[in-house]
Amino acid sequence: MKILFVHQNFPGQFPHLSGALARRGHQVLALTDENNERPSPVRTVRYKAPRPVEGGSVLGRTYSTMAERGLLAARGARALRDRHGFSPDLIIGHSGWGETLFLKEIWPQARLLVYAELMYRTQGHDVGFDPEFQSGSDESRFMTVARSAHLIQGIAQADAAIAPTRYQADSFPPDLRGKITVIHDGIDTARVKPDPEAWLQLPGLPRMAAGDEIVSFVSRSLEPYRGFHIFMRALPDLLAARPRARVVIVGGDGVSYGGAPPDARSWKEKMLAELGDRLDLSRVHMVGRLAYPDYLSLIQIARVHCYLTYPFVLSWSLTEAMAAGGYVVASDTAPVRELVRDGENARLVPFFDVQALSAALIRGLEGDRDAARLRQAARQTILDGYDLQRISLPRQIEWVERQGAMG
Repeated sequence: MKILFVHQNFPGQFPHLSGALARRGHQVLALTDENNERPSPVRTVRYKAPRPVEGGSVLGRTYSTMAERGLLAARGARALRDRHGFSPDLIIGHSGWGETLFLKEIWPQARLLVYAELMYRTQGHDVGFDPEFQSGSDESRFMTVARSAHLIQGIAQADAAIAPTRYQADSFPPDLRGKITVIHDGIDTARVKPDPEAWLQLPGLPRMAAGDEIVSFVSRSLEPYRGFHIFMRALPDLLAARPRARVVIVGGDGVSYGGAPPDARSWKEKMLAELGDRLDLSRVHMVGRLAYPDYLSLIQIARVHCYLTYPFVLSWSLTEAMAAGGYVVASDTAPVRELVRDGENARLVPFFDVQALSAALIRGLEGDRDAARLRQAARQTILDGYDLQRISLPRQIEWVERQGAMG
């Protein structure tokens, strides 16, 4: 088959799938943003990067932005068709960026498959979950509805869709949910695994190794969506109870989800100001973003890994920490409960309960008698349901090739 992947940051969610399909003899091509510098496992062609959309209705701005990217992706696709005679049997894209919106107009005979990451909802998900930082007003709900327009159109146009978790698939309305197959992206358990000899040396910090009292917290950006404020508020009691403990916090100062704080340059700055001298910064290491090998070493050496999230997209860091045999303390929120069972493969705490979180972290550091069992069960959960080579990738390949046979 001829298969075209479309993703502004290719390979995005498709590094393993695209390469595997190429190795199986399919002709695989990727269409991506001209500014994307990420290495690709397959040949790429590029479309012109869109300019920021200015003016117009605030409610329509998200759709205008995504449609503009979709227009430029479609022009790139048209050039592939007209100049090179390329006509794919399958198009695989991420519906969240708008790139797939007009591709059926270029290749109406191609089957369109989309990665359905999440649909924004006004109830039961992230919107209004945290009253401290979210207004829950009518206006905010109106904005949420408007932000979903391109997502609904993207999956409505698609012949089929894939989502990494049931929680994310179930965020879509029932009449669209039927198009979605749930297959996780997959975790490379041959690489992400326990290592009792692991160690980590970061600039300006003491050498850390397995056996040390290390608490790890990882997020793309340090922000409320990933419970950064709750985690920070739990640290004074944790550090007071465990004088040898160190906390390593990984994440950037920007905003990936939600908004910036109105009274500080970043959420990190805001929380440091709130906690002041209650926080022993000699034992709290905010290291920014780490190279993957250093990140992997961190989750391998951590005695406790903390993962908190609003009801939202599940982070790879949770599944990777579990694959590494981590002792995980996580928020008792819907996306987490899909793979974590309290007392069976991790410890769950109510998202907003700072005291319960600090107590759970302390318990993990001082020696939970069930720690070895929980660590083993955490890894087994990933091996049984999320393993890249044995489970996820074979299912993804079968799904794609089955869709191709229906064309």
